[in-house]
Amino acid sequence: MDFLDLPPLLGASGRVRLPGSKSISNRTLLLAALAEGETDIRDLLASDDVERMLEALRALGVEWTRDGESDNYRVRGVGGPFPVKAADLFLGNAGTAFRPLTAALALSGGEYRLSGVPRMHERPIGDLVDGLRQIGADICYTGNDGFPPLHIRPAAIRSGGVVRVRGDVSSQFLTALLMALPLTGVATTVEVVGELISKPYIGITLDLMARFGVVVQREGWERFTMPGGVRYRTPGVVFVEGDASSASYFLAAGAIGGGPVRVEGVGRSSIQGDVRFAEALRQLGARIDMGDNWIEARAPEGRRLKAFDLDLNHIPDAAMTLAVTALFADGPCRLRNIASWRVKETDRIAAMANELRKVGAAVKEGADYLCVTPPARLVPAAIDTYDDHRMAMCFSLVSLGDCRVRINDPKCVNKTFPTYFERFGEVTRPVPVVAIDGPSASGKGTVAARVAEALGYHCLDSGSLYRLVALAAMRAGVSFDDEPGLARLAATLPARFAEGRVFLGEEDVTDAIRTEEASVGASKVAVLAEVRAALLDRQREYRHAPGLVAEGRDMGSVVFPDAGTKIFLTATAQARATRRYKQLIEKGMAANMKSLLKDLQDRDARDAARPVAPLQKLPDAALLDTTEMDVEQAVGFVLDRVRS
Repeated sequence: MDFLDLPPLLGASGRVRLPGSKSISNRTLLLAALAEGETDIRDLLASDDVERMLEALRALGVEWTRDGESDNYRVRGVGGPFPVKAADLFLGNAGTAFRPLTAALALSGGEYRLSGVPRMHERPIGDLVDGLRQIGADICYTGNDGFPPLHIRPAAIRSGGVVRVRGDVSSQFLTALLMALPLTGVATTVEVVGELISKPYIGITLDLMARFGVVVQREGWERFTMPGGVRYRTPGVVFVEGDASSASYFLAAGAIGGGPVRVEGVGRSSIQGDVRFAEALRQLGARIDMGDNWIEARAPEGRRLKAFDLDLNHIPDAAMTLAVTALFADGPCRLRNIASWRVKETDRIAAMANELRKVGAAVKEGADYLCVTPPARLVPAAIDTYDDHRMAMCFSLVSLGDCRVRINDPKCVNKTFPTYFERFGEVTRPVPVVAIDGPSASGKGTVAARVAEALGYHCLDSGSLYRLVALAAMRAGVSFDDEPGLARLAATLPARFAEGRVFLGEEDVTDAIRTEEASVGASKVAVLAEVRAALLDRQREYRHAPGLVAEGRDMGSVVFPDAGTKIFLTATAQARATRRYKQLIEKGMAANMKSLLKDLQDRDARDAARPVAPLQKLPDAALLDTTEMDVEQAVGFVLDRVRS
């Protein structure tokens, strides 16, 4: 799909079993590949990034098998450097594969070329390359200096001593060095230059290395010593934790949308730093509970989250979720120390600022911070995702603000969480819609208004929008054959509905749009594709909490295909003509029964034959024939369907 439309949501509650952590999955795969023995990896993440790592390992001579269609893999380690000494590897936009493989290959004594998607070629790797060159690695840039793609050639590695690497751009550089250095077989010390960002990710690396038999001595976060003579050895079985970064979206949904929402697969015993996202939510007022392998979030007692000013260097990925959560806070929010966002899958500071502004927020951005002031009301928008999975998942939360949102390129979530939107849908509740379709004069307008009143829902008379276009066209002298001109009118129509009346600007046109001339005109403009497209978004904007009753001719098929209740309300042409005749006479308007009947029959034929959204009963719609019914019976029928 090119885009995914998310409807306004009433709230969120339920349980989600998380996919495996990307960071743990790719680290575990590489360590298992370099280790002696076979490693069974359980619950490996199924995603694009992990696929790139698996493909690369196979190309480098590492044998692995998958247990059927499960997420369980067996990797036969090579017990040292990679046996294949020449390879050309494409690693997409997978930083957790590209950086560690660069280091391991530089110490494997072969000739390798590494490349990725254009964005990967914009993500810096110079600090890692500089560190590897300090021990003799021969690495050349084949594009811009400091960035992939890379050409690695065989080299005499000078083992031991001290290697210095910057820590203020990406923690993946240090991770890559630490994971590769056991291949040298001698003691080596790595010193971090500058502040080390994303320290919890280094914690993951050290924990996993220890599971594979290599314990690194750490002095604060500035100095790491690799002992000599160590080799990776399989621990036998490794279970991959659920992804704590992915947990952040669901925990935020619980904090915003009421909850409780429980994520399973991470908890207080997790080795991932992003579990501390739950602590950040608690500071915003969310109610958090936690077990060894689960975390649960609920909204604050007052439902509104507190404004915040937080240093988020320790949770850079989950911090993105807080940027969107800020839309639901009670004041301006500041996210600090997030400079690493600039060198991720996209420039996340700039991208986040752009998209937050689209939904109405006031945003200030700096080199390493964002200030977000939430709007009084969120604005529907189409969100660009920049081929960045976290942008897509973060902005799904906007729909919890009673606001529809379009996510462009939703498939970018395949990088880490291919089933994200399905899981999000399982724990969220859309604003309900009752869609009542049917032919002209079938009584659907009266029934819809009564049903909406009984349920306390909003009501949309879509036919009035087309009648308004026809009325505006007649007044402006726009021909009903001028499709582009009519579409322009429809797109800018100053229409509003209040207390059962219809307004064009400030003029009450409730009666004016019900004349026969306006009715005939409405039927003509309603078949025009450009007019229908212009009115589509406008109709969807009526969907707000607590719910909507929408009546027309394509409410259930086109405008609200996800409506929970769909009704096709009809009656014989004779019955409908009789009703219309009585209405006109009661209003003191001239009417001719014969012409009304013919007009309805002609209109039915046009509606059924139009190429765009022809009038028809949908398979999932309940048929309601009101020929022999009064209004109360028809309303009762619809209410029974809704409540059941």
